[in-house]
Amino acid sequence: MSKLPHTGTTIFSVMSALATEHKAINLSQGFPDYDCSDELKEMVNQAMQQGHNQYAPMPGLMQLRTAIAAKIKGLYQRSVNPDTEITITPGGTYAIYTAIATYIHPGDEVIIFEPAYDSYIPNVLVNGGKPVLISLSFPDYRIDWQEVRRNITPRTRMIMVNTPHNPTGSILREEDMAELEKLVAEHNLLVLSDEVYEHLVFDGARHLSVLRYPAIYRNSFVVFSFGKVFHNTGWKMGYCVAPEHLMKEYRKVHQYLCFSVNTPMQYGLAEFLETPAHYLELPAFYQQKRDYFLELMNGSRFTPLASEGSYFQLMRYDGISGEGDKEFAIRLTKEFGVAAIPVSAFYHDGKDDHVVRFCFAKKETTLEQAAARLKNI
Repeated sequence: MSKLPHTGTTIFSVMSALATEHKAINLSQGFPDYDCSDELKEMVNQAMQQGHNQYAPMPGLMQLRTAIAAKIKGLYQRSVNPDTEITITPGGTYAIYTAIATYIHPGDEVIIFEPAYDSYIPNVLVNGGKPVLISLSFPDYRIDWQEVRRNITPRTRMIMVNTPHNPTGSILREEDMAELEKLVAEHNLLVLSDEVYEHLVFDGARHLSVLRYPAIYRNSFVVFSFGKVFHNTGWKMGYCVAPEHLMKEYRKVHQYLCFSVNTPMQYGLAEFLETPAHYLELPAFYQQKRDYFLELMNGSRFTPLASEGSYFQLMRYDGISGEGDKEFAIRLTKEFGVAAIPVSAFYHDGKDDHVVRFCFAKKETTLEQAAARLKNI
């Protein structure tokens, strides 16, 4: 019997395949169409040439964990022990699954905000947990903390947050962190904070990592991704940060899921992180892409929603069509040659606000060609 009887192929695979079939410009799946740094590739190549091709230590290469700890200290004023609080993982999605598998038992309730990244709900279900689903307010996609309180029960074990948020591009603010801190204290909740877009925060805003808040962090797993930071999603490299008492249990599960992670990539990333400019320049880099895409789309019949972070831009199309977002996204791909993701795919019940998601982590020429097609609609 299937553990996920209602789950099929993800919408990302479906839309990317459709884009390939119809030779459409693919702004659907969240990955760049430009390469990662030549310098980083050379560092990885040197590691391979130097013979670093066998198993890395189970928690990850110490050089890399030390570099991450230094990065965290500089960004978030948080001292974490690289030996006991950081584990290198094969991507952020894996890190999320492992945290859930470590602490969620059958019957435990996990609060998840929708629209939600597509792995969250299946991860909870596979481990016997019960997703408790709360919709973010439309169209600003804020958290209604009173609604959260109404949904907490004696079975509530964990709350999942994602900032910057995929798919909406919203970010958590100080008032959100204050509410989260209260709930953690009152109910002893675990927090799973998905922060893979940590450096993609725009307009002078500050990324409010859980790592900044000691009272939240002591109950938290915080997940990051090198793929999102350094334009190499195919490497599947990420990490999880958690206090020692939680990480000890996390590693018990991790060691039997993958044991250890790609060794030469770890050497290369450790060396690359020695230059903070490689990640400090990212907010400006991606804000320029967001702004350029919006400029190109000015005068179209799409209505942009605010994108405060991530590399996604939501667009309402209610001025174009009244059809459902999935039907619209398919027609957009087939008839106009641009692939997007229908935001209803991020809701368990297919809630449809007539919004589609475009990824702007693309070359300027790609964005120009896509916008020219979209403005013809």
